Order: sequence, then C-alpha cells, then structure tokens
Amino acid sequence: MKNKIQKVRAIGGITTALLCALALTACKKEQQQQAAPPPPVVTTVSIQKSPVLLTSELPGRTAAYRIAEIRPQVNGVILKRLFEEGSDVKAGDSLYQIDPAPFQAALNNAKAALTRAEANLPAIQLRVDRYQKALENKAVSQQDYDDAASNLKQAEADIQYYKAMVDTAEINMNYSKVLSPLTGRIGTSSVTDGATVTAYQQIPLATVQQLDPIYVDVPQSTTDLLGLKKRLQNGQLTYDGATVTEVELMLDDNSTYSHKGTLQFRDVTVDPTTSTMTLRMVFPNPDGELLPGMYVRAIVREGINKEALMLPQETVTRDRKGNPYVMVFRDGKTYRQMIEVDRAIGNMWMVKSGITEEDHIVLEGLQKISHEGAASEDYKGVFSRDSAGTEEAAQ
Repeated sequence: MKNKIQKVRAIGGITTALLCALALTACKKEQQQQAAPPPPVVTTVSIQKSPVLLTSELPGRTAAYRIAEIRPQVNGVILKRLFEEGSDVKAGDSLYQIDPAPFQAALNNAKAALTRAEANLPAIQLRVDRYQKALENKAVSQQDYDDAASNLKQAEADIQYYKAMVDTAEINMNYSKVLSPLTGRIGTSSVTDGATVTAYQQIPLATVQQLDPIYVDVPQSTTDLLGLKKRLQNGQLTYDGATVTEVELMLDDNSTYSHKGTLQFRDVTVDPTTSTMTLRMVFPNPDGELLPGMYVRAIVREGINKEALMLPQETVTRDRKGNPYVMVFRDGKTYRQMIEVDRAIGNMWMVKSGITEEDHIVLEGLQKISHEGAASEDYKGVFSRDSAGTEEAAQ
C-alpha cells in the first residue's frame, strides 16, 4: 500500500514538471512573436531616359607634325656647326657651313668660260653677215657661208652651256651652306667641325621636327568601329554637329591637356596582326609641352545617345560570377533584378537592359536586404544624374 502511494506521488511530480515546462515554452514563443522586428526600410528611386554624350578613351602616342632629316647636297668638309643642339630653328636658318672654296673656284671657272664665249660671239656674227653679202654677189661659196652660220649657232649654244655651268656652280656654292627646310626643334648633330660629308649620305647630319601643331596617333579596334557605325545607323547614336571631331587629351600624369584637338582622319587599312586601325588627331602645341613619342590618352567623341538610362553605381551589386544586378522594390518586397551595363559615366552606369523607368530601385539600405524579402519603401522620386556625375561617358 505504501509503495503504491509513493508511485502515485512520483507520477504526479513528473506530470507537474512537464506541465510547467510546456507553460514556459509557450510563454517564450509568445514573447518571441511579440518581439519580431518590423521589415527593413529601404530608400528607392526611379530613373529616366536622358541624352548623354558618349566618348571613347584610346591610348596613343604623339608624333611630330613634320620631320626633316638634314643631309648635305654636296661633298665637302664641315667648317662649322651653326646651331645649338635642342634649340628651335626657323625655315632658312643656316645649320652647317661646308668649305665653300672648291665651289667658289668652280663658279669662277664657269663665269670665265661664259665671258670668253660671249666675247667670241660678236666676231662670229660679223663674219656671218659679211659672208651673206658676199654670197649674194657670188664672192664666196655656199659652203663657206654654211660653215660660218654653223659656227655662229655653235657659239650661241656655247653661251647657253656656260650659263648653265654658272647656274650649277652657284647652286653648289649655295649648297655649301646647309639650311633648315622648316621651322621646328633640331636634335643632336651626328657630325662635328672638320668632318667629311658626302652628298645625300645615308646618315643625316641632324633632324628638325615641327612640334606645333603636333599629331596624336591612336589605334582603334575594328570591333569598336563597326559597333559605333551600327549604333549610328540604327539611330541609337546621333552626331552633335561639328563638335563630333573635337578631341580632348589626357597626359601620362592623368592631367588634362589645356588645348583641344580635332580628329583629322581614320586610316584606310587595318593592321592584320592587331585588327586595329589608326586614328590621327591634330593638337596645337604652342608651349612645346607635347614631345614626339609621349604616351597620352585621347578622349574621342562618338555621338549622343538620346535615350540613355543612367543608374547610380552604388545601386549595382555583382554576384559571385561577376554579373551585375540591382534590388528593386515591388508589392512590399525587394527582388533581385539582373541587368546589363554598357559603360561607366562618372559615378553612374549606363544600362543596356534589365530595368525600365517604372522600376523602383533600392538606393539606400542594401545592407539590410542581403536577400529578397519583405521591406518598407521610402520612395524619393526620379534620381538626378546631375548630382551624381558628368554627362560625358568614357568607354
């Protein structure tokens, strides 16, 4: 009897403990339900189409506008170099003096021969005149007259010949002073005083380069060029008049060159090894800041996209594969929306596809919604691109 009473008491204690545990669990669940946080608040914006000037940033090198390799046109010995290496010279400035003595002697000889020929001409002319009168009176034979007339023509030809000899000697005399053919900057001299040079030798004496204006040559891939032409043809891009040929320049230190240039031409052939063609621009260079061979980046204008969708860069996230997406708010929830971007424009992305003007895009609060789910919206209206970046786009 006593054992039965103890068993009943034990069962009763266990039951009481279970009931208490169940009651405590129910209370905790109720408290947890009462403490559930509200959905996160996200700030959203919408975007609208607007015109954007598109540009391409292309690396290139500067090149002299004109180059003249200075070579002697006569044989001789350099008496003196007449310029400072690295200085600016003008067209017609004397650069070298070749020993003029042999050319002066040749000129004097040619002039003397011309004088002698001119002195003989009057006597020969008188003889022909006398023979002509004598022939009319049959005092001389026709052969004698013909010989005299032939001597006259030969004397006249000798005068022309010696005149040409004088001209040649004067030209060679002038060539003994080597002149600059253009205005520009001259480099180092390959010869010194006393050096022997030959006419039109292979190694130039020096090189003069015109640096104002100056060329900038940049390669452009045929893929980019064909894509640009296609966008222009289908109306996605339009030219903005004369400014389409205007080019800006970025220097190697990331500073902007103070003068704007113009696109001069596109090469007519494609490099088969790189599938690129050369664009040539011309820039003013009055201060000589640009030198041939410098690395630069040309900002070339492509055209205007009149219906570009511009998206703030802070709204764009990338998945593990690097694909871009944005979070959009719809019907009380946030959703992941995959997009395709074209290029960066300041701190904006130009979007090719994936979103529309009707979408509400999460601008702030992305850290609160790492995944899709319920949220509360604070809509700020249409995002202002002017407050976020420039109107120009660089590819």
